[in-house]
Amino acid sequence: MSITVENISKEYDQQKALDAVSFAIKKGEIVGFLGPNGAGKSTLMKILTTYLRPTEGSAEVNGYSIHQEQKRVQKSIGYLPEHNPLYLEMYVREYLAFNASIYKVPKSRIPEIIVQTGLAPEAHKKIGQLSKGYRQRVGLATALLHDPEVLILDEPTTGLDPNQLIEIRELIKTVGKEKTVLLSTHIMQEVEAICDRVIIINHGKIVLDKKLTELKAGKQQIVEVEFDYRVETIALQKLEKVMKVENPAGFVYHIYFNTAEDMRGKVFDFAHDNELKILQLHQKNTTLEKLFIELTTEK
Repeated sequence: MSITVENISKEYDQQKALDAVSFAIKKGEIVGFLGPNGAGKSTLMKILTTYLRPTEGSAEVNGYSIHQEQKRVQKSIGYLPEHNPLYLEMYVREYLAFNASIYKVPKSRIPEIIVQTGLAPEAHKKIGQLSKGYRQRVGLATALLHDPEVLILDEPTTGLDPNQLIEIRELIKTVGKEKTVLLSTHIMQEVEAICDRVIIINHGKIVLDKKLTELKAGKQQIVEVEFDYRVETIALQKLEKVMKVENPAGFVYHIYFNTAEDMRGKVFDFAHDNELKILQLHQKNTTLEKLFIELTTEK
């Protein structure tokens, strides 16, 4: 495994930021790390980069322990923090050359990484003259400069316009074929576009860890139907794969099915068998956004 986390906890005074978090990520996976503000995402990422030490637990990155082999861990990781620290008075090429000297990377790598991250049009400028989106590109270029095995990206597309978003997402997808990528984001479409797997954390605990294909295959759907006559909800609950039925108004019913299969035909058959007319019929699939809200909202 490229990343292994075992029972990691982190406390700040009396506050528990992480509570016995465990998971493993293999090479070639792009994992979306989601959670509301204050859930513990950035804290865990800082622990994996050895910037912070956990209160309890252990972790390995590329086979190296965060406790005993910190330098090896750091060499294995490309890290883009949430607040991208840059020397604004330095030119882009100058800044990358500075980082190349720290990583002991040949300077011949710099033109390649400039092209890879789409920095070529702005590479002659000082970093302070760049837009926020291009500053993010400089941060990504720095993270990729030493060709690390693992990429840890904290909100990597912050400040990018729609065109830049597409380009950076494609870059992350391409890089993720040969590396391990752990990225945090609040953009659900981004997770669905580039990630293989989703981990959701809330109050320092993992509340979901599934492959995106599993979520799509097993996701729920809601069928909204309006009949011409009142129906007992208990009758609708007898339909196949129904979890619950709601009657929000009049003759309108929300039927929750535990399947991705289109169940509108079953509802139509029910209406036919019971001599009902359907005035309207809609299917609403449960999105990742809805699932996120459900798992992270206080009941």
